[in-house]
Amino acid sequence: MLLIGNGRLITRSGAEYYEDGAVATDGRYIVECGDSRSMKAKYPNAEFIDAHGGVIMPGLINTHNHIYSAFARGLSLKGYNPKNFNDILEGMWWRIDRKLTLENDYWSAMAVFVDSVKNGVTTTFDHHASYFEIPNSLDTLADAAKELGLRVSLCYEVSDRDGEEKRMQGILENKRMIDRANADDSDMLKGMMGLHASFTVSDRTIEDCLANGGAEAGFHVHCAEGPSDLEHCLKTYGKRIITRFFDLGVLGPRSLAVHCIHIDEAEMDILSGSDTAVVHNPESNMGNAVGCGPVIEMFKRGVLLGLGTDGYTNDMLESYKVGNIIHKHVLKDPTVAWGEIPSMLFGGNTRIANRYFKAPLGVIEPGAYADIIVTDYDPLTPMNAPDCNSHILFGMNGRSVVTTICNGKVLMKDRQLLTVDEKEVMAKCRESSSELWQRLNA
Repeated sequence: MLLIGNGRLITRSGAEYYEDGAVATDGRYIVECGDSRSMKAKYPNAEFIDAHGGVIMPGLINTHNHIYSAFARGLSLKGYNPKNFNDILEGMWWRIDRKLTLENDYWSAMAVFVDSVKNGVTTTFDHHASYFEIPNSLDTLADAAKELGLRVSLCYEVSDRDGEEKRMQGILENKRMIDRANADDSDMLKGMMGLHASFTVSDRTIEDCLANGGAEAGFHVHCAEGPSDLEHCLKTYGKRIITRFFDLGVLGPRSLAVHCIHIDEAEMDILSGSDTAVVHNPESNMGNAVGCGPVIEMFKRGVLLGLGTDGYTNDMLESYKVGNIIHKHVLKDPTVAWGEIPSMLFGGNTRIANRYFKAPLGVIEPGAYADIIVTDYDPLTPMNAPDCNSHILFGMNGRSVVTTICNGKVLMKDRQLLTVDEKEVMAKCRESSSELWQRLNA
């Protein structure tokens, strides 16, 4: 048994907050939480992790990431001078994914998962692409997640852009992962059907995805990220993207519609009515200059909204900060996003994850999975249940995390990783990325 205590405990279960709280776990699950004094007395023989007055809260969830983008950090590509989002896709991301080997995939995953642990992210929904070597690429990511001890949902980015053989390999890679995850009783691994975006997938491709597990597993797909995606859909199919995907059976409560920037009110109502989750990625959207999604309006219309990073970072609290200000800036309204963005991060991401995993995530309560983090935050003003989000927003970032626990296993304690040798992993990542860069610029 493990007891984490002597800290300000945010449970995310109702309005429960303990000024000096503790959490007891037994194996994979949370057993009980309460004040530290009574919990220590009740579980005197438990291994004790001292929060030293910091904040204890549920592990963070990232509902959209791109592991394959990890080795782009610091990369300079010959002839790369993008003028718009399509230039970014074709000039950088598609060039990279066409060169990624399984070895590159593995070390990219190790880099991302190490960073996730250090930033308190215990569950990640990843959307992968590696068109040089597609078969077994998702297994490679899954193996890295298992080695680190993290909970993941994986999919491969199906697209028509590289021809028939690659298109079908991507579909079958998703099917293999869906089947593997369904047979895995650890509940640490899930599979979904990944799609790139409307402008790179035909109706036939979507039909093949539905026939190979997509209908049951759900889709993880980019929607209306750039204006050219919408233009292509209107010209080619005579309808908008969300309408097209809904008509083809892509949307629903098992699917993630990522970005949803260039959508109208009718499409928002389709998303709400179909109970499709939307994942907002504020930093990536700003960096790619594709616009700011109508998140506040979607929130009003009852769309289930989550928060992701799109590979831009593995720090969910950084995304919280950016999400808080981008909508104020765009709408010229300082009153918005105070409640909506934390609701997405701490509520929406939890609801999304709980659609796929068997026991509750994102909460500290009996029966939930023991995914718990501790930060070193020491508030300079009074902290309580109603204002804890403000403390997190202005007082913490991902590197405030000192201890990360996933599925009852301590992955990092006092900022020391326990499941891997971090220095060795980083050395291997530099070696693998250097080899990739040479091939990209050959």
